[in-house]
Amino acid sequence: MTEPAPFDPGLQPERTLLAWRRTCLALAVASAVIIRFAGEAIGVAAIILGAAGIIAAATAYIRSATRYRRAHDALTRGEDLPLDGLALALLTITLVLIGVSALAYVVVIGAGRVAG
Repeated sequence: MTEPAPFDPGLQPERTLLAWRRTCLALAVASAVIIRFAGEAIGVAAIILGAAGIIAAATAYIRSATRYRRAHDALTRGEDLPLDGLALALLTITLVLIGVSALAYVVVIGAGRVAG
């Protein structure tokens, strides 16, 4: 069975999927950087926060692909588009984890410089 052709000539759903994928990958890399560089300063917390960020970004990556497939199917059948905010919620969680990690890093490094 062959896969149906993309819905529209402008390929808007495909461009949107690529944008979601780039965003998810960028946040996963940022979470990995937290593990690498903040590990010495904040210890196990960096590993936990970074790993949670990677998992949330990976789940958002998978969810965005699922949402694309559902949107493509709905568009080809002329139905309403499915509404889903799970991928956005997962990316928001990833950003919050990155922010908390950065804050912890700055506070620990700053406290070390004040004490030293």
